[in-house]
Parts: sequence; C-alpha cells; structure tokens
Amino acid sequence: MYIDEIRDYGLSLPHTTERQPYGPDCLVLEIGGKQFCLLDLTGKWQFFNLKVDPEYSLLLQERYMSVRPGFHMNKKHWVSVDYTGDVPDQLQRELIVHAYEQTAKGLTKKLRAELGLGDIDLRER
Repeated sequence: MYIDEIRDYGLSLPHTTERQPYGPDCLVLEIGGKQFCLLDLTGKWQFFNLKVDPEYSLLLQERYMSVRPGFHMNKKHWVSVDYTGDVPDQLQRELIVHAYEQTAKGLTKKLRAELGLGDIDLRER
C-alpha cells in the first residue's frame, strides 16, 4: 500500500480526521484528537507509523522484516511499516484498524460515547 491508499483507508474509519500538526510534510490520522497513523509526505521515508499494542508490536517485528520500532515515536507503542515489503496489503489494512482501535480504546468513556464508539471492533472491515 502507498500513502494515498493508507490515507483513504484510514479516513474511511468512523470519525477519523487528518491534520498536519508537525508541518506540511507529515500527515496525521486521528480519532478523538489522538494520533494513530503518521505518514511522511515528502517521499523521503518509505514507511508509515502506526500505534500498536506492545505485545503485538514484538510479534510483528519477529515475523516481518518490514516492521520495526516506530521511527521518532515511542518504541513500545508504535511501529514503522514499509509501504512495500513482506507485509501483505490486507495485513496493513488490519494494522490500520488495530491502530485505530488501540487509540479509540484510550479515549475517555465520555468521548467514546459521544462518538458512538462504545465497544469498538472493526476487524470485519
């Protein structure tokens, strides 16, 4: 997958917004004002960052050469995933949903209720 596909898929998730808080070269996808995906728009970096469960992060890094600790991010909670490599596109989509869910779970109960998220599970997407 590439930037436009990742952006479009991320924005298809309920209540996802995009911002560029780090300048015009970095696109951030958010839910409830919390970041779950970062994309470099310069073309300099051939990967994107996703928020993940720490245990899942380790599993992904063991299994895929194209997954490593998040570049310029908290290495425990973020991974960098190459656009091309050994991570299939379907798994990349699943990882985007996982990142979204991980982030949404961290929102306040009140905000989740306001967004109509309740108990989130989008794995069917």
